[in-house]
Amino acid sequence: MFRKRIPLLLTFIAGMLPILSFLFRGPALRDEDPTGNGILHVSDTFERWMVILAAAALLLGVVNVFQVNLRKISNRAQGWPYALVFLLALTITGFFGLWDAFSRASNTAWYAHAAYNWIVEAGFKPLQATMFSLLAFYVASAAFRAFRVRNVEAAILLAAALLIMLGVNPYVVRALPFLPDLTQWTLNIPNAAAQRGIIIGAALGAASMALRILIGIERSYLGLQKGE
Repeated sequence: MFRKRIPLLLTFIAGMLPILSFLFRGPALRDEDPTGNGILHVSDTFERWMVILAAAALLLGVVNVFQVNLRKISNRAQGWPYALVFLLALTITGFFGLWDAFSRASNTAWYAHAAYNWIVEAGFKPLQATMFSLLAFYVASAAFRAFRVRNVEAAILLAAALLIMLGVNPYVVRALPFLPDLTQWTLNIPNAAAQRGIIIGAALGAASMALRILIGIERSYLGLQKGE
């Protein structure tokens, strides 16, 4: 019983403290007590603990990555050479990154920083550029499928996309000078309205999920099933 209720109680307290601290940050209370009050102090302490827990979670994540990939390599599972390359890259980058971080005050700081910088500039950034270059083909393929006119909504989407693309083309703008204003109006009015609707919907969903977690309805993060 306590195994289930104590984590739920801790979750409720940790979730309510930021909410209460937000409510108690009013100007009147802050002016009367500039050093803060009990709730603010506890909330700030929790925020500092969250940074420590996040760092510990990152370390656990790295350990888990090593365990999973070492198991794949030892079992010669499908794609194990990629796992080997990944672990080697992670180890080398982590080593030089830690060397750079811990040797800033020593005489070897320049060598450590140069080595880590070379890994980032000659390894990480080209690989990142390659990944985004490949994504361009997937985006083009997805755009081709999405812009096929199947119904009225698809036709509106196609017209808006053509308007935006033509509105930033200097050759088309030279022939149609009114197009940039129409493009900007499309971005500022219909596009902004749709974005705000999506953001409001996502915020309501996040608030609903947070409320379910706070009052203990959502327990899947504890590994519990519904009704447990």
